[in-house]
Amino acid sequence: MNGKKVPSVTFHTRVRDEAIGGDNPFRWQDMTSDDYFKGKRVILFSLPGAFTPTCSTFQLPDFEKLADKFKELGIDEIYCMAVNDSFVMNAWAKGQKLENVKVIPDGSGEFTRKMGMLVNKDNIGFGMRSWRYAAVIKDGVVEKWFEEEGFSDLCESDPYGVSAPQNILKALAS
Repeated sequence: MNGKKVPSVTFHTRVRDEAIGGDNPFRWQDMTSDDYFKGKRVILFSLPGAFTPTCSTFQLPDFEKLADKFKELGIDEIYCMAVNDSFVMNAWAKGQKLENVKVIPDGSGEFTRKMGMLVNKDNIGFGMRSWRYAAVIKDGVVEKWFEEEGFSDLCESDPYGVSAPQNILKALAS
């Protein structure tokens, strides 16, 4: 995967817009792969789903806590992606009180599919989701790749370790 250009995709996001007023001051805003990745060095980590145990207890909170250390090592942004819609991703981000990590909704799984990371998780009632992985991406090109072991459809387990922020931090620092 090192050296692979990220796929060109349009993400349908919901963004806060106070001009709208009311209880739900959000509007649709399309974001592209270039909006997220062009001209920056970022970490993208992708996981099976918002609100899921490993993602909510370890991976996302640890990226949030370690954001300053990543910035010291030249990372401009940290993105969390899942094959979930913008409503779900925004609710999860709010529930996790995110300040440093930004969420990217890959609602249809197009980016995930084009990255070769889309897997069938029907065995646990999820449908098509992302395999757990992370990448350091510089100007839209994968610089370092961190993929969990055992990539497969209908996987009984949810491996976590290779894409842990602590592992990525160690790789960037060396």
